[in-house]
Amino acid sequence: MSTLTWIITASLLGGILSLLFAAILALNARVSWLSMLVSYAIGALLGAAFLNTLPEALELSDDPKQITLIVLLGILVFFILEKLVLWRHCHLEDCEAHDLLHAHDTTVTSVSSAAGHRDHDHGRSGMMVIVGDTFHNFVDGILIAAAFMVDVQLGIVTSIAIIAHEIPQEAGDFIILLNSGYTRRMAFLMNLLSSFATLVGGVLAYFMLHNMNFLVQPLLAIASASMIYVAMSDLIPGLHKRPEIHATIQQVTLILLGIASIWIMGGFFPHD
Repeated sequence: MSTLTWIITASLLGGILSLLFAAILALNARVSWLSMLVSYAIGALLGAAFLNTLPEALELSDDPKQITLIVLLGILVFFILEKLVLWRHCHLEDCEAHDLLHAHDTTVTSVSSAAGHRDHDHGRSGMMVIVGDTFHNFVDGILIAAAFMVDVQLGIVTSIAIIAHEIPQEAGDFIILLNSGYTRRMAFLMNLLSSFATLVGGVLAYFMLHNMNFLVQPLLAIASASMIYVAMSDLIPGLHKRPEIHATIQQVTLILLGIASIWIMGGFFPHD
């Protein structure tokens, strides 16, 4: 397949698959599944960052220090952006904006019952989530395109890591939409429309990066920063809320499984 075909396929398939799995998780209230997916997503993100995107960026660069500096600055920028989101959407006393497991536990009853939407906010928080998720999906599309334009293997591995992270995130968004007053059908349609931003970002990036090849290396570094930050800042803290030994063993096992799947997938697709 051509590079553009790979980008379109990965963007569409990734968005649809992650949305379907997220809807199943949200509607069936499978908290244990969501927790397991978070652990696997951490491994997939870290594996893709440290085994693929970052080594590829360093290999393509004449100045490795410049790449590591971009990764460092990227992590700082993502921290600042997340702070801005929290300041905009959270109350000062108590904020659980990024705790998917907590959000799932506290809203599961309202999602499954007919009276669950009585205390909703008339869609305000749901709409804010969709706007933020659309922008996030658009950026994901750009990163997927940049990876495929370097190497098919890198693109596939990057796409897998992004999909693995999107499933628990989409499940959390789905629950927020339901709790905000949207029907199941409307929540699914809004998430579906939001997922198409990945395709738009990927296709636009493909045509733009052809004329601006110098942006591919920093985009790979930014992709690495994004994966590292999401795994370490957004996902890992939630695992610490289950300190029991059996939970810890399960989490470590799934993280290793996520890393191993990225490593194995890289072996199936040789470098172009």
